[in-house]
Amino acid sequence: MILSDKAIMSLLQKGTLSISPLQENQIQPASVDIRLGNIFSIVEDSSAAILTLSEEIIYKEIRAEKYLLMPGQFVLATTMEYIKLPDNLTAFVEERSSLGRMGLFIQNAGWVDPGFHGEITLELFNANRCAIEQRTGRRIGQLVFAQMDQEARHPYRGKYQEQRGATGSKVYLDEESDI
Repeated sequence: MILSDKAIMSLLQKGTLSISPLQENQIQPASVDIRLGNIFSIVEDSSAAILTLSEEIIYKEIRAEKYLLMPGQFVLATTMEYIKLPDNLTAFVEERSSLGRMGLFIQNAGWVDPGFHGEITLELFNANRCAIEQRTGRRIGQLVFAQMDQEARHPYRGKYQEQRGATGSKVYLDEESDI
């Protein structure tokens, strides 16, 4: 079940759901607007020019109030908001259609697990032929909350728990079995 603004407000007032900082005008009929933070990360240039799943990737962190996303460029960004989801609530990250119409694609794998605490790292990609200016504090997307039928047996306690800033991939920490 997707939560309404009334249900979201109730959970926030009870402290069951936490979003900080939050202004009341961010709460929409069935979502909460999220804003762009001031931390961006890009993959550092390397002589190998190959990213693997088994080695740590080195990122360059940029702190700025404005960031110019060039055509075809990919950058990690963060939300201003730090969220804490209870163990029976999940969230979907959706981009604003107004930004998609400019050629700005925003992802974070689209899903926030129940029990997650942290800022949300967003993957931004400019599919336009023009640069797109990003500004801290601008609405970049929205969180749509869904109530689960019961608490998760294994709520999120993974490698991105408590993350702050534009957090790079930690896929190299995955314990994969050899097939």
